[in-house]
Amino acid sequence: MGMTQTTRPERAAAAGTKTHRHRRRAGGEQRSRALGERPNWLGGVAGWLWLAIVIVPIYWILITSFKAQSTYYATNPLAPPTEPTLGNYQMVIESDFPLYFLNSLIVTVGAVVPAVTVAFMAAYAIVRGGAHRFLRGVNSLFLMGLAIPLQATIIPIYLIIIRLRLYDSLTALILPSIAFAIPLSVLVLANFIRDVPKELFESMRLDGAGEMRTLWRLALPLTLPAVVTVTIYNALTIWNGFLLPLILTQSPDKRTLPLALWTFQGQYSVNVPAVLASVVLTTLPLLILYVVGRRQLLSGLTAGFSK
Repeated sequence: MGMTQTTRPERAAAAGTKTHRHRRRAGGEQRSRALGERPNWLGGVAGWLWLAIVIVPIYWILITSFKAQSTYYATNPLAPPTEPTLGNYQMVIESDFPLYFLNSLIVTVGAVVPAVTVAFMAAYAIVRGGAHRFLRGVNSLFLMGLAIPLQATIIPIYLIIIRLRLYDSLTALILPSIAFAIPLSVLVLANFIRDVPKELFESMRLDGAGEMRTLWRLALPLTLPAVVTVTIYNALTIWNGFLLPLILTQSPDKRTLPLALWTFQGQYSVNVPAVLASVVLTTLPLLILYVVGRRQLLSGLTAGFSK
């Protein structure tokens, strides 16, 4: 008596669901068999070849960073070290590496956070007010910024930094990095914001929400994968930047990590194991950043490819 009685429509719905699942499973098995009968040998070979191209340099960097400088040229470059040593890492850390790391961190965070924030707000304004002539002009200006490479503007940037009395400071690295990170960020974020249904914006407006609340409560959560994607991309670009620190700084205490690699280069020789140890230490923050945001990054890239 405690059992519940199911009605005829419910039984029919359950039977239809079961039949649909069976058909979908059968269709998946047929597609799997069809794919299994036609293996993509060319794609498999290309994948293994690309894996070898990527893995071999990483393997060489890791094993060389544990070799001694005195035995580096006397052994096979691809052979593992017979007597691994941490002396190269100790040398790098004792050679003002924490200071260079802090400088790179300040420049990267100080440029990425304002650039992504301004780009997100600008992309929202361009999408929501696209009919306005001024905003269309701003969007065209951002698109023009994509066509100007950094190398073509290094002399004007140098003269402006000198005129502003910012030469040989971290601010001189942050400001140009922000300017060059904004155009691409605006382009990517604007494309994602356009995919947000307009009905959601209208419902927020009818509920009495202003533009700023709609921006941070609606647009930001729905475009978070794109925000993480442009954040990681800009962080990689600025962290690995070499030209701006080379031109706009002079003092050793203002060096960033890419520029600090010159420390291990003498007049007639290069301490290759120490350089590669510093490369490993320089890459670790980027690796941690990717591990933390890999899901959002892959989601943003997948959504970008599907447009």
